[in-house]
Amino acid sequence: MESRPLRYFVAVAEELNFTRAAERLGISPPPLSRTIRRLEADLGVTLFERTTHSVTLTPAGTVLLEQARIALEALQAAGRRAQRVAATEPKLVLAVKADSDAGLLDAILARLATDPAALPVTIRLCGWNEQPRLLRQGEADAALVHVPFDHTGLDFETVAVEPSVAAVPAGHPLAARGGARHARFAELGLPISELIRPDEVRRYLDGIVAQYDVRDLPQLLKLVELGEIITLLPESVVARYPRPGVAYLRLPDAPPVTLAIAWPQQSRSPATAALVRAATSM
Repeated sequence: MESRPLRYFVAVAEELNFTRAAERLGISPPPLSRTIRRLEADLGVTLFERTTHSVTLTPAGTVLLEQARIALEALQAAGRRAQRVAATEPKLVLAVKADSDAGLLDAILARLATDPAALPVTIRLCGWNEQPRLLRQGEADAALVHVPFDHTGLDFETVAVEPSVAAVPAGHPLAARGGARHARFAELGLPISELIRPDEVRRYLDGIVAQYDVRDLPQLLKLVELGEIITLLPESVVARYPRPGVAYLRLPDAPPVTLAIAWPQQSRSPATAALVRAATSM
């Protein structure tokens, strides 16, 4: 199966309109329709249900869309990784969201420098939840990322596990409880069930990010200071980000925060393996 028919198929599947898909691809609709029909004939399946008013994916089309995206990303990634390896000065790219390395990045790089298989590392600072995409598209060789995350096509190992803390405004009633700075999760009144799981916490944080267009940790903490939100954070943030307007409450009944290092499943790079070893030895 060639990549061009897959690219055409993905465009139609995402637009659910042949005219818009053709415009997106920079071609006219007739050759696009012929390519899709040829793809259906080659596979022996119907990918789209077509009427005069709509285009919808069949069950077979839904499966192919998921797999085609992975295949096309893998092709792009292979090219990018080959270019990096062939460079005059080969290097690894490590994707990290700023302030999300648990304070371990310098120690990881120092440990890596002692490994004979190591290559120089370039840090790719990224936004919220961007690391998996960068790995799948070949823009990074490894990433530090908090679990859970979309690990389709990726492997990962734990780097650190630390307790959760709640960041609340300094004037919050729980913050003034005799300076104890401990609380039960249920007392926070967050819109998550009392028996919380890491994936529920992730959805809650993603909702904050989407609602307030949060780009970094200082912006998140400013929202806490202003009394707009209460949020959960890794305990390592407490020492690195003391703020007079924010109180950090330890939550014995909240789930821990797990930091992992992730890399593409198909990677066979000794240098990437050395980076993983350095990170997991922390």
